Amino acid sequence: MKKIAFLLSVFSILTACKNTEPSTLKEGMWLGKMKLMDHQMMPFNFKISKSASGGYLMESYNADEVLAIDEIAIENDSILIKMPAFEGYISGVFTPEEIVGVFVQESMERSVDFKATYGVERRFEVKTPSTKNIGGIWETEFSPNTDDSYMGKGMFTQTGDRVVGTFRTTTGDYRFLEGVMDGDSLKLSTFDGAHVFMFIAKATDSTLNGTFYSGDHFKEPFVAKRNASYELPDEDSLTYIKEGYDKLSFMFPDTHGNTVSLEDPQFQDKVVIVQIMGTWCPNCLDETKYLVNYLKEQKQNNLQVVALSFEYAKTEEAAFKAINRLKERIGVQYPILLAQYGSSDKELAQEKLPMLNHILSYPTTIVLDKTGKVRKITTGFNGPATGDKYDQFDKDFRALVGSLLNE
Repeated sequence: MKKIAFLLSVFSILTACKNTEPSTLKEGMWLGKMKLMDHQMMPFNFKISKSASGGYLMESYNADEVLAIDEIAIENDSILIKMPAFEGYISGVFTPEEIVGVFVQESMERSVDFKATYGVERRFEVKTPSTKNIGGIWETEFSPNTDDSYMGKGMFTQTGDRVVGTFRTTTGDYRFLEGVMDGDSLKLSTFDGAHVFMFIAKATDSTLNGTFYSGDHFKEPFVAKRNASYELPDEDSLTYIKEGYDKLSFMFPDTHGNTVSLEDPQFQDKVVIVQIMGTWCPNCLDETKYLVNYLKEQKQNNLQVVALSFEYAKTEEAAFKAINRLKERIGVQYPILLAQYGSSDKELAQEKLPMLNHILSYPTTIVLDKTGKVRKITTGFNGPATGDKYDQFDKDFRALVGSLLNE
């Protein structure tokens, strides 16, 4: 936190100065890089342009995803770029063709060194033409042969040396990954405004052996083998109501200071979707966007959604600020209640909802029928990066909620 405080103080000093000729950024494609463990650099592509009002706009790219960023403040040679929905921001100094600074997530007390260069469009440098094609399905184990081992499903498409796809796990997906095959080396990355992810691996025709990096604070090995028929455990069977409990119940404050529970009139005789989430969580953001769009389509008086937010923010005020930012930026009309702040620890979260056997993932989504009975609990969320899996979720969700509304 000392490093973050110092950088913010520097930014404040610089922005207090006034220049008659403020610096400008060149419009067009840029390549950003963030420093990870092992001296690795995680690249991502973005484009700088000007708005009609003369301000700067930024589009960050991950495969098919375009992240639109419209909160960019410039004073003299200082720049502050706020991520949409998430609390993270890039702070630094710049010239027309270079930005140097840090990506900061204050609530998590994390910062990652950042540098961007104008005019570089290639995400990863390819030194050797691809010698392997990793397109297909991969049975993947992260942290193999340890107590922390967990399974994933790699899903990739390769065209020439360009690779796109994702890893699914039982708790969600690693969102839109984009990269290359450089000879027999796989390189994939994503920056979604919250997570700084990179996967590197050596490939044979049937195996991958590599390392997953998350920011400059975490890394783990992974191994994978081709398996076109591989599937993960059913995400609808991992979390359930424990014996001795007959219903879900909670009582948490909303952003207006009101205490809300499932016993309140607005939830009575309604189908209710309860979303366990956090404003810091990209998979939760994917699900939130889905639910917002679904509610716009349905406009059902007998359907309610309520979210329970578990926040890293150290104070209640900061947690509600993050919730309000998410609601404003995404257009969330349903209540988001503050269930916990200061930690997103899943064991602590489960203590707040003791009727559940555990909370394995953010998000976890619980569907109640009109009598308040739990009809389905889904662990994690398979977002749009998962392609067919996301489409199947959409189909199944609409069918379930539709049938409950008609009961």
